[in-house]
Amino acid sequence: MTTSPQPVEQTQPEPLAAPGEEPCTEEGKRSLHRSILGSALGNAVEWFDYGVYGYLTIYMATNFFGSTEGDGGLGVTLTLATLALSFLVRPLGGLILGPLGDRVGRQKVMVLTVTMMTLATGAIGLLPTLATAGLLAPALLLVCRLVQGFSAGGEYGGAAVYMAECAPDRRRGFFGSFLEFGTTVGFILAAVVCTSLITIVGDQGMEDGWWRLPFLLTIPLGLTALWIRTRLAEAPVFSEASESRETAKPPIRNVLRNNWRQLLVLAGFVVLLNVAFYLILGYMPTYMSSQLGHSPAQGNWMLVAIMALMLVAIPFAGRLSDRVGRKPLLLVAAGGYTLLSVPAIMLLGMPSLILQFVGLAVLGLLLVILVSSVSSTLPALFPTAVRYTGFAIGYNFSTAFFAGPSQTVANQLIETTGNQLVPGWYMAIAGLIGLVSVLCMRETAQATLRGEELPGLPESVGLPKPGYVEANRADAAERRASFAS
Repeated sequence: MTTSPQPVEQTQPEPLAAPGEEPCTEEGKRSLHRSILGSALGNAVEWFDYGVYGYLTIYMATNFFGSTEGDGGLGVTLTLATLALSFLVRPLGGLILGPLGDRVGRQKVMVLTVTMMTLATGAIGLLPTLATAGLLAPALLLVCRLVQGFSAGGEYGGAAVYMAECAPDRRRGFFGSFLEFGTTVGFILAAVVCTSLITIVGDQGMEDGWWRLPFLLTIPLGLTALWIRTRLAEAPVFSEASESRETAKPPIRNVLRNNWRQLLVLAGFVVLLNVAFYLILGYMPTYMSSQLGHSPAQGNWMLVAIMALMLVAIPFAGRLSDRVGRKPLLLVAAGGYTLLSVPAIMLLGMPSLILQFVGLAVLGLLLVILVSSVSSTLPALFPTAVRYTGFAIGYNFSTAFFAGPSQTVANQLIETTGNQLVPGWYMAIAGLIGLVSVLCMRETAQATLRGEELPGLPESVGLPKPGYVEANRADAAERRASFAS
């Protein structure tokens, strides 16, 4: 007896979208949103830790370096120096994790970095203090900071590259801005947690052990980010490059031989980006309390208000960069820091709260312009095969040797010279360096990140001109059309 063949159910595959194209299915949209969330949340964990360390600097100095009133700020300087030393291992992290990300994929390395970061930061909340363990206490603190610095060497670059390669070309600035949205959320959360604790338990309570709680909160935050990242798909642009064997060459040798100019441009821009970022969001609480004599709670809450305004403005600035280009906005920010940093710092020393707020607001607005464009601008400086490596090496070497020590150097220069305008002059010099770097960049708004060529038109180096964004859009559309055919 024979049976008639059963009809085979026909299923239609979802339309395949080219990398850089807007997702056209519900699953594609959900995948894009997961990618954005996973990148941003992991970045928030990193900067929550950094913010906590900055807000608790005075209490860390007391517990790990025996800081006392009238010691000339030595304990605070040593605490900030421990943070600065952690920046020195970032290049090592970039040299190892960057090429690894160009070989095995962005998503896998992002899982590794958030795991290391969570363990190292959570461990700080469990360390013994100088009173109970002697010199072992600051030594263990340094070890934890070094592990955190190593993981950070791959975290920010990986998250920025992954987000840029997942985002649609025409909205890369908007979606990329959410990486910095996560950064700001991490800082705000750190500020709220630390300032609330200081308000509730007081300075003595913080010194007696409540400083541990913010570090321990990193553990559930990090585990959440880890869970999301393990569910992410690989970035479409990288997957395409891997299939076509673009990633077969040794990444470090490739980037040093063919893209050394882009490394210098990125490094110069990062001097401005991170000097401004660390001095404003990291050092300002310590500066306003220990150098200007404001109460810690007052300075912290003022900075929280500035960061809340930044949080609202970042996505709008990212969207604007998609429309008018990255370079016009970045040139405004670099020029603003060059001209306005010293006057803004002068306002912080005024007795009026309104003037102090205006000073912080000026610095915060310029920072919004910078950070809203950075995760769409810097990955686009390199071709896909070396994008993670180039970003990680340039970013971390610049951060380690120029921007990372900025808090320690600024604090010690103030102690040595008595000049309280040092942070302003520091940012003004960084602004000049950033201005030159932006002029050396190509305009890459709406350009495709696919292929072995550098994104953007070669003639777009220099001052921005109308038409570059439209030309990038047309080129990206043409490449997507060739993919579809």
